[in-house]
Parts: sequence; structure tokens; C-alpha cells
Amino acid sequence: MLCTAFGISKIFPGKGGVAFQALKDVSLSVQRGSLTALVGPDGAGKTTMLRIIAGLLSATSGTIRLGSQCRIGYMPQKFGLYEDLTVRENIELHADLRHVSSAEQRSRSKTLLAMCGMLPFTERLAGKLSGGMKQKLGLVCTLIATPDLLLLDEPTVGVDPLSRKELWEIIAKLSANKGMGVLVSTAYMDEAERADAILLLFEGRTIASGSPAAIREKTKGMSVHIMPQAGQTLRALLETLEARSDCIDAVPESGMIRYVSQRLPEGANPVQSRVEDSFMWLLQASCPRERAVASNGEQRIESLSREAIIRTEHVFRYFGDFAAVRDVSFSVAQGEVFGLLGPNGAGKTTTFRMLCGLLPPSKGSLRVAGIDMRRSPASARKKIGYVAQKFSLYGQLTVRENLSFFAGTYGIRGSAFRKRLEAVVQDFSLEPWLDRAADHLPGGVKRNLAMAVGLFHEPAILFLDEPTSGADPLSRRAFWRRIAHLAALGVTTVVTTHFMEEAEYCDHILIQDAGQALAFGTPSEIRARAEGGQTMEDAFISIVLSARRHGDKL
Repeated sequence: MLCTAFGISKIFPGKGGVAFQALKDVSLSVQRGSLTALVGPDGAGKTTMLRIIAGLLSATSGTIRLGSQCRIGYMPQKFGLYEDLTVRENIELHADLRHVSSAEQRSRSKTLLAMCGMLPFTERLAGKLSGGMKQKLGLVCTLIATPDLLLLDEPTVGVDPLSRKELWEIIAKLSANKGMGVLVSTAYMDEAERADAILLLFEGRTIASGSPAAIREKTKGMSVHIMPQAGQTLRALLETLEARSDCIDAVPESGMIRYVSQRLPEGANPVQSRVEDSFMWLLQASCPRERAVASNGEQRIESLSREAIIRTEHVFRYFGDFAAVRDVSFSVAQGEVFGLLGPNGAGKTTTFRMLCGLLPPSKGSLRVAGIDMRRSPASARKKIGYVAQKFSLYGQLTVRENLSFFAGTYGIRGSAFRKRLEAVVQDFSLEPWLDRAADHLPGGVKRNLAMAVGLFHEPAILFLDEPTSGADPLSRRAFWRRIAHLAALGVTTVVTTHFMEEAEYCDHILIQDAGQALAFGTPSEIRARAEGGQTMEDAFISIVLSARRHGDKL
């Protein structure tokens, strides 16, 4: 056995003498040539477990046993790349730190870079790489000393499906060919399906373990696909199914709803269970959650104008000679949920920043809420809510102080502030965290605070740049229930995501790559363009690869 952990517990001292137990009697083992996945919601203890095995934290109790002369490679969530160094210089630095000889470093570096498809980029600055390429460089740096045990802490967070697929092919090849043991934490359940063994953590304790087949067996015969009835929208069907008392999970999948329940509708033909189905069932059994989203007394808008509230025509954005966005045109109607998809470096964030008035377009027409964003961007900002990829929060300020500051920027003060504060604190479950600094919040709470800040001034249009990156399935379900509720109230939402299944929640989708628009349409229209596949991820990969091969353009 390469690594065995027995009865690991970890208690962190807390403020006011209140201790926090991050792990409670957790055991696991990793064999040479095998892949073990740590799965669980935010705050489940996954990172703590990896850090203890890596020797960066000491366990409060329990034992870690490693094989003789076991070399460990550890890639944390925020890998320490030096953005002002080139790819080659970063690799050389990490090789020197791990005492890898120059000859070994050159040989291994060439092999690993070739495997990652990065040989043409050795002299590029790390800061100029896309998100997916940065993760691959981080993996190369971690592997340069050829570890026996590879620890990966959510290595594909913020990575597009193409790069994610490539990363997993590399990991699988290394595990099989080099006999390396891999222990990886992940929020993607399809990644857990690739593992030889899965350990599901919740609130620091193990609630299930075993092979993917054994985990899937827990919900065998409990999953079914349900089609919307004539005239019924997918969103309406989802809302109906989620309201059922026996609902374990309901999520869009290929134009249908994947419904998980111990009491399936009469005559239903069950489909094969997934690890994600069992994940949701086990979490619900461990900690039942309230599905409802607070409405703050607001009333649903039954009839929306459906006029274009966002309209872009032939928009370009240049940085020097580099065209980050090239000839992009689309429109978004009031109350619509619009998905902007694309690989890392596709130009999505640049498009977002232009739509929010944070960056002027180089040329083209861009109107938001009837306002020309080239001429009067400040006039539109009061109608816009924006949640950036890295959450524009002030880390040293408390939750209360962040909300107060951002409210003040929109002129919300006095009784209006107090009333709105009470509403968002309740809506986003922030009461226990009001006096905690933003930097010290769990990931899920920080995500809720960013949303609360973006919605505090009740904007008509909400821009969300990868808001569910790193979120577990439970948190993502709650997020999309909130978006559906806002859409019913007439709020227009534009969202980017790397979870292709989430695109099924959108009314329309635009796929970008290299700054250009490749495909536009409803989820079903986009899926119809997949070559030999049926899922949104199949369609996304097919469209992007086809464009790269043939120069396709919308």
C-alpha cells in the first residue's frame, strides 16, 4: 500500500475558545497505480485531509503510513506559479527546489510538456497563459520530481471542458504507465466516476466509500428521465419536480429532467444511476436542506416584454494588436437567462467587462438597458449587478462591512439600507457570518456574499462570471433555483460557466472561442450540432474543435 490513513481527526482552535473539528475519524488508502477521489461539499474537510497527508498539517489524532521512500507531489488549489517567469523558468525553479539534476530536468520537462501539449509555449510568461494551461503547467511542476504519490486539490476548478478532458487524460496515463498513486479532491461528479475508489466526506466525516459502481448501487432504480409536456418549459417542469416531497434531485439533462426519487412516477423506466445521484441522496440523508428560495415579498411577473434589454452588434475589443473579442453580435431579452460559453481565453470575461461598462469596446455597438455603453456606461451601472470570477470583495472587511460599503456606492443608506440588509442576510443565510472577515469565510459562504453584494441594489440585469466554479452539486442546485426565481421576477441574467450541464438552465447560449462567436441558439439547437454525442458537453467540444480545424464562425 502506498499510503494509508487511520482514524484521522483534526481540530482547529477557534475564536472565543470555540474549536472547529474539520475531520472526524477519517480513514483511506491509496494503492500504487490507482486513483482515489475525495468528494464532498464546501467545508467537508477535503483540503485538510490532503494537507495532512502532504505533511503540511499535523493531525490531532490518527496515523498516516507511507510506503518506504514514498515521494509526494502536492498541487494545491492555488498553485504557486510565478507569473513573471516563463513556462521553462517556472519548471526549472521547481526542479531546483526538488533537487532534480539538470539532465533529468531537461528530459522530464520535455516529456511532460509534450504530454500536456505545451512544448510550443516554453518561453511564454506564465501570466499570459489561459486558465487551463496554467493548471497544466502547475501539474508539470508538481510532476518534475516524479512523485510516487500525487495529491491534487481540485485541479480542474475554473478549467473549461476541453482542458479538463486533457488534464484527466494526462493523470490517467501517468497513473497507469508510471504506477503512481493519485489522491484527488473534486467538485465534479463525472471526475469521481473515473476513480478506482471514492471517499465521500460531509462535515468532516465519511458518509460513504467504495468503488464508483458501489456508490452508484445506492441509488439503483431511483433515476429517470422526464420530458416536459406540450407547452411546458423545462424550467417549469424542474420547478414542479423540485417541489415534490419525495424529490432527491432534479436537474436538466439533454433537454429532459433527470429526476431521482425513491418513489418514481408510475410507469417510469429507470435509467442507469450516476455517482452524482448517490451523492445527492447521501447528502440529503445526512443533512436535509430547505429547497425554497426566499422571495422577499416580491411578485412573479407573469408577462415579460421580451424586448432586447442587451444588444451587441459587431463588437470588437483590441489590446494592442491582439483582438480579444472579434465581431460578436447577440441580443438578450428581459427576464432571459443567457449563457456565454467558451474555453479559457475565449474572450468571455472581456465581453462581460464591456457589457458592464468596465471596459470600452474598440468598435461596434453595445447597448444595455437602452443605454449606449460606449458613451454613457456610468448611467447603466445602477441597473447592473456584477459578480466577478474572483469575487470583488474586500477581504479585511466583515460581511456586514462589505454589504454596507457596496450599498453606499449605490446610494442605499438609512432605513432603506437596514431593510435591504435584513432581506439579503436572510435570503443568503449570512446571519452567522456577519462579523467574520471575508477572507476567512468558507468558499460557499464567500460565494453567497458575492451574490448578495451583486443583488443588493436590486438590479434589472445580473452578470455572473463563472459563479459556480469550485462549487459542489448541492451549492450549484441552490444557485440555479435562485436564478430561476430571479428570472420569474423579470431579472435578466447573463452567466458564464464551465459546467456544461448548467447551460441547460439557460434560454439561449452563445459559444465563443478565440474571441469569435461560433454558435448561438437554445440548448436543444446547440445540442443538435454535436457530432456523435447528445450532451451539452459533447456539443461544446464538437463545435469548438470543428471551428479550430476548419475556421468555422457564426
